[in-house]
Amino acid sequence: MEHEVFLNRLLDAVTVSGDIAQGSQIVKEEMEPFADQIVTDILNDTVAVLNSQAEKKILATAHLDEIGLVITCADDQGYLYAIDRGGVIPQTYPGHQVQIHTENGIVKGMVNGARDLCKKEKMDVTDLVIDIGADSKEEALRIVKPGSTVTFDCGLEKLSGGRFSGRALDDRLGVFIIMEAFKRVKKAGSERGIYCAATAGEETTKNGAYFTAGAVKPDLAVVVDVTYCTDYPYGYSVKEAGEVKLGAGPVLCNSPLIPPQLNRQVEEIAARRGIPVQYETASRLTCTDADKIHFENGGTPVILVSIPLRYMHSPAEVADEKDVEGCIGLVAGILEEFEL
Repeated sequence: MEHEVFLNRLLDAVTVSGDIAQGSQIVKEEMEPFADQIVTDILNDTVAVLNSQAEKKILATAHLDEIGLVITCADDQGYLYAIDRGGVIPQTYPGHQVQIHTENGIVKGMVNGARDLCKKEKMDVTDLVIDIGADSKEEALRIVKPGSTVTFDCGLEKLSGGRFSGRALDDRLGVFIIMEAFKRVKKAGSERGIYCAATAGEETTKNGAYFTAGAVKPDLAVVVDVTYCTDYPYGYSVKEAGEVKLGAGPVLCNSPLIPPQLNRQVEEIAARRGIPVQYETASRLTCTDADKIHFENGGTPVILVSIPLRYMHSPAEVADEKDVEGCIGLVAGILEEFEL
């Protein structure tokens, strides 16, 4: 995959919702050679800007934050405990190595995988026990302070057929896609006002989308996030949202938030560029940053472009390079061609 080093750096960053500074810095470093300017705010929302003088503005967003844990305390034996940030699945943690992001760097740990814990009928996040090798409460809290964030200790792995697996593809893939689309639009010499934003807080509060949309005040917003595939055992039901297959292309959304004529324009752009698209259906909101941006600035038209994903919110999410390339091409097409 082109520019895989950038994607690897994004995936290696620890950016649990509420603390995305590490990932924000990586986006800044990558995009400074391409953007007219990079704008950040108190939340570490990071926006690459092209042609700020242009009258019409298109905002593309993808969230930089990931799900994870936040340390709350240590017990007398030096074991750490945590609460969740975002929609974690507690059953995926026992027996896994984790990394804890502290002010002094990464601390390695592992989550107790005892059989009796795994047999619990209902496992809560507060049942998880993190072992960093400390022998006392005092030692543990010298190494890791409450408020430190925790993620799985795993990286990008190649699978067969152009597919790959990793932690936090939700939604580092989206950030990768919009920034690569920005580069293409820049190379094409676009004179439009383009704002591509890696946002904070989607997994918890959606405050990053609110801050960013309020600052940019776009005429159109394109939100890029992941969506559930329906092509694997125990996956999302086709009856709930429609069929979504890995490798079959970007996904558009039939939602009350998205006027059909906007999706029709996107379909036409995709057809001109030879990009296949899929559709999902939402009853109400989309459960993405689009839900916040749409209601900002007296109302903002939004388009949702989603990346098919298997095993969402697990340490081994799976995506397809064809879908990533299709999303980059489609988002670049929207930024260049969409009629405002």
